[in-house]
Amino acid sequence: MDEKNLRAEGFEAHRVHLRAVAYRMLGSLSDAEDAVQESWLHFSRADTGDVANLRGWLTTVVSRVCLDQLRSRESRREEPAESKGVELLASHAASGNPEQESLMADSVGFALLVVLEALSPPERIAFVLHDMFSLTFDEIAPIVGRNATATRQLASRARRRVHGAALSPEAGLTAQRDVVAAFLSAARSGDLDALLAVLDPEIVARTDARVLPAGAPREARGAREVARQAQINAARGGFAQLGLINGKVGLIVAPGGRLLSVLVFTISDGKVLALESIFDPERLGRLELAVFPA
Repeated sequence: MDEKNLRAEGFEAHRVHLRAVAYRMLGSLSDAEDAVQESWLHFSRADTGDVANLRGWLTTVVSRVCLDQLRSRESRREEPAESKGVELLASHAASGNPEQESLMADSVGFALLVVLEALSPPERIAFVLHDMFSLTFDEIAPIVGRNATATRQLASRARRRVHGAALSPEAGLTAQRDVVAAFLSAARSGDLDALLAVLDPEIVARTDARVLPAGAPREARGAREVARQAQINAARGGFAQLGLINGKVGLIVAPGGRLLSVLVFTISDGKVLALESIFDPERLGRLELAVFPA
């Protein structure tokens, strides 16, 4: 076997791992594939004859590629190309591709991806590499451009943000219903203080691109901005009903029985940590919905 084929074979042996790393960092399968492909280009041009741990070397390369993508995305305030709902994960897992199935079986949930989106790029890299892939802070430090102590602090800040939101059990349905009902009541009345009381200060809210004008921002961050949007959209709240969306309490908008949209909630410690408005009929058709009795 010639050197080119040997290099390709060596890279392919680690592709699933690299895709898993990139997916956790970027929250998008298409972006993760792009990062892995760029890592292959780096690898194909590099002199790796003295590399003793190819898996570690490639993990460093793909992490740096992902960090560049995250920083670029942050400068453009852009969300990943793919919506990050649980229905998306399910559709990929059912694709019949063994590698995709392996990745999805070992993947992270929607709530954690939402929380990770709220982290700074260096925090996200430090947390993912240390807490999910067990790299040492000495190994991570050169990737994020910090010393080991500062890198440990990055991961610690990220861990505090993640803890209780993605790693603790979901709130019970009764507690979820109380929070969603309080949000709906406050939105309908336009009560800013009541909205702020139920929203996490660092909430992230995303809206389906289908209903937005070209170039309009897809997301809002922070309790005051999200509360302001809720006040603006108060009229729509008149048609909203509490219900179950894929087993979690949310809001379903279906005037006259015609489904128009849903609002998906991520709740932690009695606060709304994230919101996602879904209008796309194809995505709506993949959700399991049930409206609570009036």
